[in-house]
Amino acid sequence: MKLFTIGYEGRSQPETIARLTDAGVKVLIDVRAVAASRRAGFSKTLLAASLNEAGVDYVHLRQLGTPKPGRQAARAGRIDEMHAIFDAHLEEPAAQVELARATEIAIARPSALLCFEADAAGCHRRIVAEEIQSRIGCEVVDL
Repeated sequence: MKLFTIGYEGRSQPETIARLTDAGVKVLIDVRAVAASRRAGFSKTLLAASLNEAGVDYVHLRQLGTPKPGRQAARAGRIDEMHAIFDAHLEEPAAQVELARATEIAIARPSALLCFEADAAGCHRRIVAEEIQSRIGCEVVDL
């Protein structure tokens, strides 16, 4: 079993969707706290509609997004600080509920976690993916 992650930084919406469909992804799990984007096609409603046309379901799990201080730390290049902030956030009950939901989705259907950053190593989606991996033993693949 594989769990994919993808960042759309530097990519168009059609290119991102093609990567997902080429990998066999059936559910995109949006792990952004704010599912809005200045990049064309990546705001929640338009992204969900475009994914649906491509045969991919869309789920937004807001509680698996990085809190504002974590996003600010990441933008400033303070990745260790972002990780610490997100690790603490992930312990909150609402985040744990959505982590369990993401895990259930990943078990049931080929899934991918979406956030902005191109490099998963500097993004909280890697933390989410590793948490799911520890629960179900899946392989994590960054697209």
